[in-house]
Amino acid sequence: MTRKLKLTAIGNSTGVVLPKELLEKLRVQRGDELMVLETPDGIALTPFDPVFAAQMDVAEKVMRRRRNLLKKLAE
Repeated sequence: MTRKLKLTAIGNSTGVVLPKELLEKLRVQRGDELMVLETPDGIALTPFDPVFAAQMDVAEKVMRRRRNLLKKLAE
C-alpha cells in the first residue's frame, strides 16, 4: 500500500490522520497506541505491545551498558 498522508496541526503538536483502511490493516482503532520502530528500511508502525516494549527497554539498557563489548564483537 502506498499512500500520501498529510501532517496536520493538533494544538501545539503535529499529527497525521490514518485512513480507515490502514487502521483496519494495523488492527487498531481510535484511542489505541502505536509503536514506532526505526528499521533499516525506514520507519514502521505496529500496534503497541507492552511485552515487546519492555523487552526493547531491557535490550537498550544492555546495549548502552555493554557498548564497548558489542563494538568489539561486531569487528
